[in-house]
Amino acid sequence: MVQSTFTKTVTLAITGASGAQYGLRLLQCLLAADVRVWLLMSDAARVVIGTETDCQLPDGDNSAVEAYLRDRFGAREGQMKLFAKTDWFSPVASGTGAPASMVICPASGGTLSAISCGASNNLIERAADVALKERRQLILVPREAPYSEIHLENMLKLTRMGAVVLPASPGFYQRPRSLEDLVDFIVARLLDQLGVEQELLPRWGE
Repeated sequence: MVQSTFTKTVTLAITGASGAQYGLRLLQCLLAADVRVWLLMSDAARVVIGTETDCQLPDGDNSAVEAYLRDRFGAREGQMKLFAKTDWFSPVASGTGAPASMVICPASGGTLSAISCGASNNLIERAADVALKERRQLILVPREAPYSEIHLENMLKLTRMGAVVLPASPGFYQRPRSLEDLVDFIVARLLDQLGVEQELLPRWGE
């Protein structure tokens, strides 16, 4: 399907840090906003998703997982594509094909480390490397506590490279009444960063 039929395209990577709910909710909201999503998912992320959520990803190849997520979140035909971790011919692996924005949500400490030193051992790391070298938007959502000096150094290094580090630290001024409200706080901030209209959280002063 032609890209112009969607509002924009975003690369979304979900890694194995705790907080799979953030990544899945962001995926749901992007699809609902008619954004096309190039989805990347680490092996550890699949384990965490099965542990932390009621989303039971099927065993098998990526096509089965993609079909499950497409049905679960109501994606249109051609709106979402799940790429394998070694799919070096995917659009996100090259500056000539990668979208203008990439989000890693949640971002594990290991992922932060690999990206900060340009490891590019898998497609998530390569896609982030592309975003940095092309000076495109890269948003990282670490979910760790406490941060070690290594975590902090990597986040500072990535920030200096132009990435945005948006920790999964929800605010409480909106008086959340549920876990979903806390998740939506972070997802709303991410959507704002991406320039995607959202009604999950009113802006300050509204």
